[in-house]
Amino acid sequence: MDDIQSTVKSYILEEFLPDANPDELNSTTPLIAGGILDSLATVRMVMFLEQKFGIDVQAHEVSAENLESLDLIAHLVRRKQAAAGKTAP
Repeated sequence: MDDIQSTVKSYILEEFLPDANPDELNSTTPLIAGGILDSLATVRMVMFLEQKFGIDVQAHEVSAENLESLDLIAHLVRRKQAAAGKTAP
């Protein structure tokens, strides 16, 4: 698990799954289909990603295609940072 995934995992555990076993949330755990991220949680997640990683997520990018797992979220963050000429903090 890379730094982006670890940061996002910590955020999810703190904000949405405070009583969960951290080992049950891995890089491929389904976040939307699994009911971890509902519509409000997804908006909060996008706001977190934008603030934490200095990216701008467009409305059409807020989908399971980009946010369904820690792997996909990390890929989205890296892609957005590369496009903006940034690197992860």
